Amino acid sequence: MADRHSVEQCPNDRLDALLGEIRQDERRGMRELDTVLGVYPHDPRLHFLHGSLLAGRQDYAAARAAMQRAVELARNYAVARFQLGFLLLTSGEPIAAQETWGPLHALPDEHYLRLFVTGLTHLIHDEFSDAVRLLEQGISRNQENAPMNRDMQLIIEEARKKSAGKGGAVSSVDLLLQQAALKSSRH
Repeated sequence: MADRHSVEQCPNDRLDALLGEIRQDERRGMRELDTVLGVYPHDPRLHFLHGSLLAGRQDYAAARAAMQRAVELARNYAVARFQLGFLLLTSGEPIAAQETWGPLHALPDEHYLRLFVTGLTHLIHDEFSDAVRLLEQGISRNQENAPMNRDMQLIIEEARKKSAGKGGAVSSVDLLLQQAALKSSRH
């Protein structure tokens, strides 16, 4: 018989306490997250949080695996799907990113994640003005995730430099890789 916690999600109050602990002491919070993941291994939020922290530590392979697990557990977990795709994109895998983002195209036209995905797809194809326009629209509609807006703003700034001829002969994927190297990774 399966442990009763194995299919339950972590209670919100425990997740909130975990987030507070991570903010106070990330190292101790990571250890606690590992413990909580052992109790609630099917909670996609915990896997996504784990992946985000790993990305912040620049352990991109492990971050990718954790975020992939979050998306496997909750196929409609849109933010996790977006961030997994963004991680793939900034790791130099634009095709994998677009495949990961595929279901996000079913979101409403004005949803910030759909706008971000569409803007980044334009950027992949060196369509800078469309990319900037859509990323700006996404930022204006995103009231949920300020760090994501900062990441998109960095991309907009680099895209504007590139379209103005200040970036040299850099591809859009190189631009994203540079942006990923500059940011403090807020997956």
